[in-house]
Amino acid sequence: MGDPTGREAVAAVWRIESARIVGALARYTGDFALAEDLAQEALAEALVTWPRDGVPRNPSGWLLTVGRRRAIDAFRRRSALDERYAALAHDLDEGGAATGRPPEKDDDVLWDPDQIDDDVLALMFVSCHPVLSREARVALTLRVVGGLTSDEIARAFLVPTATVQARITRAKKTLGAARVPFGVPPAGERAGRLPSVLNVVYLIFTEGSTASSGGELIRFDLAGEAQRLARVLARLMPDEPEAHGLLALLELTAARFPARTAPDGEPVLLEHQDRTRWDAAAIHRGRAALSRAEKAGRGLGPYGLQAAIAECHALAPSVAETDWGRIVLLYEALGRLAPSPVVDLNRAVAVSMAKGPAAALPIVDDLAASGALANSHLLPSVRGELLTRLGRPEEARTELERAMKMAANERERTLLQHKLTALP
Repeated sequence: MGDPTGREAVAAVWRIESARIVGALARYTGDFALAEDLAQEALAEALVTWPRDGVPRNPSGWLLTVGRRRAIDAFRRRSALDERYAALAHDLDEGGAATGRPPEKDDDVLWDPDQIDDDVLALMFVSCHPVLSREARVALTLRVVGGLTSDEIARAFLVPTATVQARITRAKKTLGAARVPFGVPPAGERAGRLPSVLNVVYLIFTEGSTASSGGELIRFDLAGEAQRLARVLARLMPDEPEAHGLLALLELTAARFPARTAPDGEPVLLEHQDRTRWDAAAIHRGRAALSRAEKAGRGLGPYGLQAAIAECHALAPSVAETDWGRIVLLYEALGRLAPSPVVDLNRAVAVSMAKGPAAALPIVDDLAASGALANSHLLPSVRGELLTRLGRPEEARTELERAMKMAANERERTLLQHKLTALP
């Protein structure tokens, strides 16, 4: 019988080191899709070998050695017995993978400590390349950078595993067809590509923070993975203020998670949350990251501005004592920098708190007339809340009922039902 701790060790090592392993193999083979396949083959072999033979002294080195062996097999199958194959075969310690003995330091050309950060950063840029669809970028990033399995990604986004696998396969084929090189983009291209990387991490967190469907309001594992990716990105790109702005936003938002749901899982509105349950350490980390973004001297970008809004909430003793005027100004700045109907809707909420519901309703009505959020339950939900506060219960009921029909998340529907029940 195999040792179950072996499988646990495989999972732990893979979660921590998968990005570095795939990155190192991609750098060495020059083929991103091949590197990801090689790493998966090494993982599969570890799942069989480690429970049977024990965990090797250098687990990462073991996986790299197996991946390197698989590369040799791949080159052999392609009849590519060229100088690269010769170099690979010469460098490979013939007994390493079979015995679990870690590669000698001088032989381990893949595991260059001076290139590890560049490998992971390159992996993020390739996984989030603009030639891929948004769904493919998210799936590929979670797979190759986050180390999640296809099953885990499928559970997180409530889609079939086959769908995730198809997205990943299609993404790798697209990258190959587009001849996307493995590497950190040149300085001149990096700024243009960074928004795609940041957006993917933000999308992952957003789905975790408020699940678009399903029975739970928050998917903590998905949000936590996005926070981890944001920390990696901020460390790898210390001079990019928006990397720190995104990290600040995620930390400050996640700080409220402990108070956002009741023991039974039901949502708790901001005004009813026990702020003593907010994560003080996360608030401290978020404010530190925001400070780094501000000190860059280039002004806050879209993520930095959202982090500044989150900081206003984090510092306020209560909803009534929140600096809503500053939040309105920050949303106005965000709307000019990154205009979107969701930003306008959030600005309307802030205006309602700063100046009253009558001042906010025209903003929401304009959004409704534009049709920009026609498929979102958020707009009728906000409009119903404003109409309730204005003493117009029948109109509020119509809006809240519409929002209930459109909401896909069970917990959000329950919250809307409570609001409906409370109407006179």
